[in-house]
Amino acid sequence: MIKTLYVGNLPWATTEDELAKAFAEFVEVKGCRIITDRETGRSRGFGFVEVDEVDAEKAVQSMNGNALSGREILVNEARPRQNKY
Repeated sequence: MIKTLYVGNLPWATTEDELAKAFAEFVEVKGCRIITDRETGRSRGFGFVEVDEVDAEKAVQSMNGNALSGREILVNEARPRQNKY
């Protein structure tokens, strides 16, 4: 089963490939996406990485607090999206 991890405090210039490569040093990455602003297309500074459930804790422990392009990133298990209404 796949687990989705939230990755926050990303540098604006980080690409999905760079993010996936950073995690791939520790676990097998199944998917990766950086969230962008709909109007400007600019990164919103966070994204999600998908890994196997058995690797999720290892990925969090290995990457949380690590520097990525000079910024300390925050990594934890993603919570389900909540409806605004």
